Amino acid sequence: MLKVLSYLFSLVFLLGFAGLGGGIYVLYHYGRDLPDYTQLADYEPPTVTRVHAGDGRLIAEYALEKRIFVPVKAMPKRVIKAFLSAEDKTFFEHPGIDFFGVMRAVVTNLANLGTNRRPTGASTITQQVAKNFLLTNEVSIDRKVKEAILAFRIERAFTKERILELYLNEIYLGFGSYGVAAAALNYFNKSLGELTLTEAAYLAALPKAPNNYHPVLKYSAAMARRNWVIGRMLEDGFISSGAALEAKALPLLVRQREDLALVKAEYFLEEVRRKLMKKYGTNGLYEGGLSVRTSLASKLQEIADRILRNGLINYDRRHGWRGPLAHIEPGADWQRQIAAISPPPGLLDLRLGLVLAVDDKGVDIGFANGPIGHLPLREMKWARKALKNAKRGAAVKRSGDVVAIGDIIAVEPVASYTPKDKAPIAYPVNTYALGQIPKISGGLVALDPHTGRVLAMSGGYDYAMSEFNRVTQAKRQPGSAFKPFVYLAALDAGFTPSSLILDAPFVIDQGPGLPKWKPANYTKKFYGPSPMRLGIEKSRNLMTVRLAQTIGMEKVIETAARLGIVDNLPNQLSMALGAGETTLLDITTGYSMLVNGGKKIVPTFIDRVQDRHGRTIWRQDDRPCEGCRNQFWKVDKPVPVLPDTRQQVVNPASAYQVVSMLQGVVERGTGRRIKAVGKPLAGKTGTTNNGFDTWFVGFSPDLAVGVYVGFDQPQTLGRETGSSVAAPIFRDFMAEALSEKPGIPFRVPQGVRLVRVNAETGLPARPGDKRVILEAFKPGTEPSGRGEVIGGNLPGAYQGTTVAGPGGLY
Repeated sequence: MLKVLSYLFSLVFLLGFAGLGGGIYVLYHYGRDLPDYTQLADYEPPTVTRVHAGDGRLIAEYALEKRIFVPVKAMPKRVIKAFLSAEDKTFFEHPGIDFFGVMRAVVTNLANLGTNRRPTGASTITQQVAKNFLLTNEVSIDRKVKEAILAFRIERAFTKERILELYLNEIYLGFGSYGVAAAALNYFNKSLGELTLTEAAYLAALPKAPNNYHPVLKYSAAMARRNWVIGRMLEDGFISSGAALEAKALPLLVRQREDLALVKAEYFLEEVRRKLMKKYGTNGLYEGGLSVRTSLASKLQEIADRILRNGLINYDRRHGWRGPLAHIEPGADWQRQIAAISPPPGLLDLRLGLVLAVDDKGVDIGFANGPIGHLPLREMKWARKALKNAKRGAAVKRSGDVVAIGDIIAVEPVASYTPKDKAPIAYPVNTYALGQIPKISGGLVALDPHTGRVLAMSGGYDYAMSEFNRVTQAKRQPGSAFKPFVYLAALDAGFTPSSLILDAPFVIDQGPGLPKWKPANYTKKFYGPSPMRLGIEKSRNLMTVRLAQTIGMEKVIETAARLGIVDNLPNQLSMALGAGETTLLDITTGYSMLVNGGKKIVPTFIDRVQDRHGRTIWRQDDRPCEGCRNQFWKVDKPVPVLPDTRQQVVNPASAYQVVSMLQGVVERGTGRRIKAVGKPLAGKTGTTNNGFDTWFVGFSPDLAVGVYVGFDQPQTLGRETGSSVAAPIFRDFMAEALSEKPGIPFRVPQGVRLVRVNAETGLPARPGDKRVILEAFKPGTEPSGRGEVIGGNLPGAYQGTTVAGPGGLY
């Protein structure tokens, strides 16, 4: 007997030793090339980057996987308990592997041999973390062994809470949902905290195979699996029997996730995206979970998009009808024929309609769906045939002059029309107006002139038509919109707004074989000696060229470069008339530095960037402020004073003198249309040769706005100017943007003297003078009644004048 016991003991010892050796071998063999599990300590799952407007409204989300990271401490207990019951009820007890679960799975799978039942698994949450983060989905013994080894190591390195946090934020739950927070939104349109017991149980039922429990396509299986999870929660003591019965009785209802109410600002957003890509790279933008606060004012952006589009449509209508979008032969299934036509980009609020019947007074229109509409002749009177060089054909007298049966046209619903000097008259229901997608395009940008923050930017009629941004990417000649910087250079050189400049013919010999350069005023007239102010207000080309010649183009070039409008401007007099190319954003920034008192600003789009943990990692305004981050504030404590770190790039007095003259453009000059806003505004029109580009750039004391309108492929706008095309857009934008703000006068810097002068002569006002204005002068430069005329005897000056040149008196 003793001998038998000795043999048995020896056998057990040998088997134990062999098992120990085998275990050591397995650990050595499978554990030597395992991934580094310590990387999980710093692991942060890819999460969504959100871009917000300045008022906090969401503009966009950037992500490769729509995951929302939620710390485990912030997760509702019912969600955690549901997943523990479904996936790993002994999670807080086992060392990474549930040995009893493994044995139970082995027994169950042996009992199910020969049946069609799916094999039962026993992977713990820790093992799933090892597989999801460090291994592949390969089904093999090797992977399971590696998974088990990693699970042991992970459990020794991390807390249970950290492992659970990794799992619940990483796991895929179907419907494009990575993590429980994204799944709650995608399945139930709820945050985690809003989930009911039944909804939490359903999400916990999904990790094994989301497609097998689709809430609509496989409703019965989804219900059964959800109720199984509820039963497990009851067994584990997480819920009461009453709560379980009530939850199981409820149907499984999913709710489509609501579309996010995003601010539409595609051109602005693309500028932001490019800057974020440059600073943080692709991974930082699409996986970094950044929170980006931009400078965008969402209300101003909506106004900018709408007003620019209306302005482009108004120009387009003034220059005629380019014909239908397409033509078909209507059959019995004409609705299907319409539906088969792809809507062109830029359609926006317009609808595609098919002309079904035409008479002299109107047109019947059919749509892919909905009732037949009517297009009255009155709503297509504008549609005279478009001809070359922005001209139009004969007036429209009958509907057949515009459309024919079978034409596919763009229309928009219209409720009423307003006869001249009468009240609006309502149209019948289903009445439409003829529309047309504009061929012309343009841009509008609004800045805070004191900080450079871009508040609104519309870079074209429709981003879907063209992603080309006419605010930042289109380099165009600004024409007369550049003139204020010529006059600024002259003011810095000692001239005043009352300095007299000769307005007379000007000729320059450009050299052998080249024609003489003969600039002219838009009116083709000459006005003799005139105050500098009139040169801006009336946009006089000859005065501007003479002034640039007098002070030297070098000063103009240096001023343009200092204000960031044009770098390396050629040393040619034609540049004084705006022949050098710039962007709308650059020239609007230059105008901003006039109204802000000559302080240097740079246009900015992003105010602040925070990481996924809410820490600010970048801020545009980096000025020091010791008291700005106090958690508590006492009423009697003084408000922190921020230092003004902006560089002074323009003499404040010179800047104000230009502002005052630009206000005259609105009051009496080429921008008189703007005066209808009824608030202090200033600015300048711009029109290039042959009317290829039109501009209006201007400002109120606290808002700078630039408008550009032109064709992407340069062509004439016809008999149009910045005053007729761009200025109305500026006017309408400012009217809405400033509608709820009081009128604020332009700020006069210290040292500037305001003197009453005759607006026509620039001389001190006398009793009986009719056109008297307050003119701005630097100390010691006030007019005395005697003035020199600039340009009387300069090279290129017209010598037939009786006015004396420099040194002579006028």
